[in-house]
Amino acid sequence: MKDEAKDIAGHPIEAAASPEGEAAQETRAKKKRARGGKAKDSKVKDGKIKGATAAVEARIGHAFADPNLLVQAITHVSALKSGRKRGDSYQRLEFLGDHVLGLVVSDMLYHAFPNADEGELSKRLAELVRKESCADVAKSLGLLDDIKLGSVGPGADARLRKSVLGDICEAVIGAIFLDGGHAAAAEFVRRNWTERMHKPRRPLRDPKTVLQEWAQGKGLPTPVYREVARTGPHHDPQFRVAVDLPGLESAEGVGGSKRAAEKVAASVMIEREGVGGGNDG
Repeated sequence: MKDEAKDIAGHPIEAAASPEGEAAQETRAKKKRARGGKAKDSKVKDGKIKGATAAVEARIGHAFADPNLLVQAITHVSALKSGRKRGDSYQRLEFLGDHVLGLVVSDMLYHAFPNADEGELSKRLAELVRKESCADVAKSLGLLDDIKLGSVGPGADARLRKSVLGDICEAVIGAIFLDGGHAAAAEFVRRNWTERMHKPRRPLRDPKTVLQEWAQGKGLPTPVYREVARTGPHHDPQFRVAVDLPGLESAEGVGGSKRAAEKVAASVMIEREGVGGGNDG
């Protein structure tokens, strides 16, 4: 009997054979399968997002490593599902993009206009980063129809898209900055703002003021404007005006009013003499 008991004691029962051991293994297997399923679903979801944003990426010239950033940049608050935070819309990215845009454009202006003073650079910067300028860029890239809105009604839809278009452009800049860093964001800004920088859509300063300040800086008297000719009917006249400064050749301009002609004449002299502060610097 002692020998039999010894034999039995010498063969311990393996834990893997117990019901509890099998249950634990099955639980671990289920968790592993669940994790694998979630990872697969995540990849499928990311693939769908990437496919949906591909056309937008091609237009803006940046392929996102994280396409969710681009989706967020073009999503209006009204499109968020209940329970989602406002931070899931374009607003936070707009804040970031606004400051990135300002920095990049400031750097562009500093190097493009070496003779411009701080006042002129500030005016040029304000013109280039205003919402209307950002909206023009967004429109040129076809972003108007890409904005994701909720149910706001057909009439309000078009108005809302136009009102937030500049904000969306800044949000896209913010998204590019987060996704690709400063270099990628700067490249996007340079590609879309360089031509605008050299050809502003509206005068930065009155050319008569620019010419007068330049003359004063040279120790010259105030420019003198004189009417050279007036042509056309009384209801639609055309004025030819010349501007004179001592030691300089007169410059002439034509306009529908004396003041308009004076501005043209001043602009001609500004361009000819290479005066800083004009539209083309």
